[in-house]
Amino acid sequence: MIVHAYYEEDARVRRQAEALVASGRPVDVFALRRRGDDPTGVVEGVRVTRLPVRRHQGARIGTYLAEYAAFFLRATLAATSAHRRRRYGIVQVHTLPDFLVFAGLPMRLDGAPLVLDLHEAMPEFFRSRFPGSAGPVPHAMLRAQEALATRAADAVLTVNDALADRLVDLGVRPEKVTVVLNTPSLALFDPGAFPARPMRADGRLRLVYTGAVTPTYELETVLRAVARLAGDRPDLDVALDVYGRGDDASRLAGLAAELGIAERAVLHGRIPLEDVPAAVAAGDVGLAPTRRDPFTDLSLSTKLFEYAAMGKPVVASRLPTVERYFAADTVATYEPGDPADLARVVARIADDPLEREARVARTAARVAELGWDREGARYVALVDRLARDR
Repeated sequence: MIVHAYYEEDARVRRQAEALVASGRPVDVFALRRRGDDPTGVVEGVRVTRLPVRRHQGARIGTYLAEYAAFFLRATLAATSAHRRRRYGIVQVHTLPDFLVFAGLPMRLDGAPLVLDLHEAMPEFFRSRFPGSAGPVPHAMLRAQEALATRAADAVLTVNDALADRLVDLGVRPEKVTVVLNTPSLALFDPGAFPARPMRADGRLRLVYTGAVTPTYELETVLRAVARLAGDRPDLDVALDVYGRGDDASRLAGLAAELGIAERAVLHGRIPLEDVPAAVAAGDVGLAPTRRDPFTDLSLSTKLFEYAAMGKPVVASRLPTVERYFAADTVATYEPGDPADLARVVARIADDPLEREARVARTAARVAELGWDREGARYVALVDRLARDR
């Protein structure tokens, strides 16, 4: 596997790699290296080679392109060199960027099937992240490199049906596309492994968010909703715990102080994936806020699944993908970008135990249907088929 990410922090890549190891297949991963990391190591049976490239989250477009190019070159050389010794049976490349798939081309030419795992739609991501630079020409170029990347691969994975439909609409053969949902491991997100917290056990309504701290996840809307609840519903004594990192952290800290809720809204920074279930267990309501735009219309937050697996009521932005996978009586939704509506929905969940418990039960049942046990088996079956075809 080749992934432009820190391996320990990418839950999807880890789940897939560990599923293959559990099925008896050795797996090597080529990933980014954080400051202080060892160049190589073994994580839960997966051999990880960390290349000397670091992520520059929130940087300008030029910095991103230089980072992508540096990793592409290093990954191509490292994986091709290792292939001479290891003789890889399959090469899987995770995006972004889409052109990273060509790092696996030398091994594909030597007979190893090439799998492209599209975590996002890169043209839409670019428009969302760099709106000032996302004119018709850059968009057309990104569409072209996406088309070339999908054509170069023997199989294409993606994370939800909306993204799969988009690929088919763009001309990718349906039989080439497989959806493997980005659902959590229910062995890791096991509510029975942590002390049960009754709603507002300490008198506070504790909201929890785990994920990237970037404008895409509209935590500004969350802070304004918390400020509204603090003023309108002092009896709830609302508090917010944010676990994650990103380029929006300092601005959000300043906004919390400006709104007078600095003591209620704590930005804890990133925590290891293994610590996320405990952080969720300590909360009352899990938040999955997402700004709505053409990019996020194709996304489905993994946070939503994680909160539900831990037996927490979930409040999420009202997005097409959320409504596609979850009925109206499961996840509670609010209008994206509307702090008043978010505050109203959170208060309703806190005030109505019957609705809350019914939603928790139905959402947990839905997550069990879509859990990693099922998705992981489908993923391993695809790898087995590609191996047999080879």
